[in-house]
Amino acid sequence: MDLSTFAIAAGLGWTSGLRFYATLFFLGLLHTTGLHPLPPSLALLAHPWVMSVAGTLFIVEFLADKIPLVDSLWDALNTVIRIPGGALLAAAAVASQDPGLAIAGGLLGGTVATATHLAKSGGRAVINLSPEPASNWVASLSEDALTLGLLWTALKYPLLLVGALLVFTLLLVWLLPRLWRGVRQLPVRLSRLFRRPPS
Repeated sequence: MDLSTFAIAAGLGWTSGLRFYATLFFLGLLHTTGLHPLPPSLALLAHPWVMSVAGTLFIVEFLADKIPLVDSLWDALNTVIRIPGGALLAAAAVASQDPGLAIAGGLLGGTVATATHLAKSGGRAVINLSPEPASNWVASLSEDALTLGLLWTALKYPLLLVGALLVFTLLLVWLLPRLWRGVRQLPVRLSRLFRRPPS
């Protein structure tokens, strides 16, 4: 697996863990506009029906992700979409080169999508406990921008994406245990939040 192939598989897994429908829609858009032609195994993403459904789901996700608590429910529901979706997308991106490479790409994409999705959903669940909505909106808009930036970087600057992935991996090693502790404390913190004051 060369650097460009690795970057595409990892990058598509990464963006799928954040915004799967946006990844599908913008890949199709890049192909349709000629900004970045997709390999034959992904060209189907530019089909009008695929783009219509992906675009609609992208808009729904964009709106749902801005509403505290709704975003966490959306993340929970999309666990069964983002992780296998990231694996399939990464596998399809390299499928034309070698069937064995497609399996390796799928494993890589699925692993990166899983790590990204867990970090995103855990972080947003903790952010939702803040009383003001601004932190939620900032996190959501940052994820939107990061998805587009990572997608473009994976396709155009593979070496830069690999470097960013190494930084992301080190950050995850440090961050996930802390997120897990925060998520484990959610029931207690929620009960305090909704507890009625004594009369």
